Amino acid sequence: MTAFRAPTREMMFTLQQVAGFSEMAKACGYEDASEDVVAAILEEAARFASSVIAPTNVIGDQTGVRLDPDLNVVTPAGFRDAYQQYAESGWASLQFDPEFGGQGLPFSLAIPVQEMWHAANMAWGLCPLLSQGAVEALSEKGSDQLKQLLLPKMISGQWTGTMNLTEPQSGSDLSGIRTQARPDGDVYRIKGQKIFITWGEHDMAENIIHLVLARLPDAPPGVKGISLFAVPKYLPDASGEPGERNDCQAVSLEHKLGIHASPTCVMSYGDNEGAIGYLVGEENRGLACMFTMMNNARLTVGLQGVSISERAYQQARDYTLERTQGTAPGEQGVSPIIKHPDVRRMLMIMKTLTEAARGLAYTGCVAVDYANAENLPDDIRARYKRRVDLLTPLVKGWCTEIAQEVTSLGIQCYGGMGFIEETGAAQHYRDARILPIYEGTNGIQALDLIGRKTVRDQGQAMAELIEDMRPFTGSLQSNCVLTAERQAKFDQAVAFLEDATRVVLERGNDDQFTGAVAFDYLMLSSTVTAGWLMLKAAIAAANDLTDQSTFAANKLTTTSFFIDHILPRCSSHLSAIRSGDDAIMALPEIEF
Repeated sequence: MTAFRAPTREMMFTLQQVAGFSEMAKACGYEDASEDVVAAILEEAARFASSVIAPTNVIGDQTGVRLDPDLNVVTPAGFRDAYQQYAESGWASLQFDPEFGGQGLPFSLAIPVQEMWHAANMAWGLCPLLSQGAVEALSEKGSDQLKQLLLPKMISGQWTGTMNLTEPQSGSDLSGIRTQARPDGDVYRIKGQKIFITWGEHDMAENIIHLVLARLPDAPPGVKGISLFAVPKYLPDASGEPGERNDCQAVSLEHKLGIHASPTCVMSYGDNEGAIGYLVGEENRGLACMFTMMNNARLTVGLQGVSISERAYQQARDYTLERTQGTAPGEQGVSPIIKHPDVRRMLMIMKTLTEAARGLAYTGCVAVDYANAENLPDDIRARYKRRVDLLTPLVKGWCTEIAQEVTSLGIQCYGGMGFIEETGAAQHYRDARILPIYEGTNGIQALDLIGRKTVRDQGQAMAELIEDMRPFTGSLQSNCVLTAERQAKFDQAVAFLEDATRVVLERGNDDQFTGAVAFDYLMLSSTVTAGWLMLKAAIAAANDLTDQSTFAANKLTTTSFFIDHILPRCSSHLSAIRSGDDAIMALPEIEF
C-alpha cells in the first residue's frame, strides 16, 4: 500500500473558495480562524496523519482486534500510541467550547482534519468520530452538572464516547427498544443489550462514556418513550478520575467485511445490579437528544466517503504511474498503464467524484457553523438550519455511494493485482462498504430527504438551494469557463431538479410513490448540487489571477468531466421520478 499524502492545497481551496469558510468565519465571529491559521492547522494535521496514523492502517486490517479472557478489547500494535499522541497534541478539542477545554474553532475547520484521519486509517478514525458526536450531544442536552463531570475529559481525548441505539430485535426501527432504565436516587440503573456498538470497548483511553437509549418503567410505547443516558465504563470518583468499574461490558466482537481494526461490540448493561447511568436531557425525549449526535455522525460518515475515495484514488494513481504494460496509443514501447485511455477514464471518474464529494461535504459543514452562530439574525440562522437539514442526507447518502464506485474502480485500475490483498486496494473497497449502511442506511436518508426535508416544508429548503444555483445557469460568469454545450447541460440538470421537486410535492402524500422514488430523488439532488459546486470551484480557480499554475486548468478539466460524464446520470433519475418508478410500484405483483 502506498503512503498517504493529504491533499492540503485541494482541501484549503475547497474549504475557502467552494464552501465559503472565510466569509463564514468573519460573519460568525471566528476572528482567530485566519487563512494563515487554517493553513498551519491543515499542514500539521497532514503531517500527523501521514506519519503517525497512516502506518497503523495495514497492520490494523491484517490483525484486527480481539477480546481477551477478561472481556477487554486489545487493539492492534500502534493504535494506542497513535491515539495518545492525538489526544496530547490537542486534536480532539479543535471545535469545542473553551469553557470545557476546547479551542473554540469552527466545526467546519475540524472537517478537513477529520478527513485526513479517516483517509489515513478509517477504522482508527471511527473512535474520535463517535467521541466528538457524543461531546456534541452532551454539550447541547446535558445538565450543567453532567457537563462539568464528563466534558473536560472527553474534549481532551482522555475519555472517548459511543452511541448505543441498536438491539438484536430492533435495528433502524428504534420503537422496539427493550433496554430498561430504573430510577435509583439521582441516577438510573440500566439493564439490556446493544449490538453494533462501534468502539464500545478498547484500550486506547482510560474511560469510555456510552450514550445509551433505554426505556423508563412508565414510558409510553414506541419512540416517544425512549430516554438517553450517559453510562461510563468507570464511574468518576470524587476527584473526577475513573473510579469503580460500572456494570457494563463488551461480551463479543463482530467479525466484519471491513474496518477490521474497529471493535464493533455487543454490549451488555446490568448483568448484575444494573449499570449506573445519568439522564441526558428530559425523560422520554432521548431520541431527540440522540439525533444531535446522529446528525453530526451522518455528516462525518459522508466525510468518510470522501476520505476513503481520496485514499483509493491516490493508490490507484501511484500504481498506474509505475505499472508498465502494453503500448499506449501514441507511445513508443512499453508504457505506464496510466497512458492507456481506459485507465485514464477510470482515474478521471475517481478524481472527479472525490473532488465533488469533498465540495458537498465541506459546504454542508460550513452551513452548520452559520446555523449555530448566535450573533446572526434569527432569519439567517433559520435559513442555514434548513440548508443543513437538506444537505445532511445528501452528504451522507451521495458521498458514501460514490465511495463504492471509486474504491471499486481503484481495484479495477490494478487489474488482477487489485484482487490480491497484498496490494492494499481491496481494503479500501471492503472498508467503504459499511458507509451506506450505518448511521441510517441510505434508503433511510432518501426517505428523510423526500419526506421531512422536502414535502414537510413544501420544498422551501430545496427552492432556496436552487435559487443559489441560478446565478450559475446560462450566465456569462459560467460561460467564461464552460463551452456553450456544457453550460446547457448544467442548466438542464438544474431544471431536472426543479421538475423532480415539483413532481415530489404534487405526489408527496402517496407513501408508496415517495418510497419508490426517494433514492432517485436523493441521487438527483446530490448530483446536481455537486455539479453546481464543481462549477463554482472552476470559476473561483479561473478568477484567481495569482495562480498561474496548472491548478486552475485541472479544476476546469474535472468540472468539464463531471458535466460530461456524471451529470447525465440525472436524466435516468428524473425519468424514474416522473414515472413514479412503475417497475418498483409493481413489485408486489412480481413473483421472486
